[in-house]
Amino acid sequence: MESQTGENMVALTESMERMEGRLEAAAALFERAAALIEQQESERTGEVRKIVAAVETSREAELQKKLESAEQTITELRAQIEAGYEAPKSGRKTVPASTAQFLAKQGIASLDSLEAGTLDAALNGLSLEQRIAVKAQLLRAGVVS
Repeated sequence: MESQTGENMVALTESMERMEGRLEAAAALFERAAALIEQQESERTGEVRKIVAAVETSREAELQKKLESAEQTITELRAQIEAGYEAPKSGRKTVPASTAQFLAKQGIASLDSLEAGTLDAALNGLSLEQRIAVKAQLLRAGVVS
């Protein structure tokens, strides 16, 4: 019985030694993997920080230039308003041929002396959408204001 117990102890000791070797190998692999992960993470984080900083710096400079340009434009426009500046009126007084023909049929030959009452009377026979379209064309042409 003592020999059997002794054999069991030897087998158990050998088994434990093999387990210990496996655990040591696994621990070494784990340490190498952890070091590799740390290195990759630090490289990736460092590169991203450098790229982000470069992008933010150039974008910030671009936005600063746009802001300065907009502020200068606003200052110029305010100065023009204070000086009593009026926007130039459109010198164009041409209307589409269809609109000119329609107005001619209604008795309006000259667009120079077009009055609101005369225009409304001429457009009275049209639907609301058509009246709006004709008035919009006249507005674009600068005939009415």
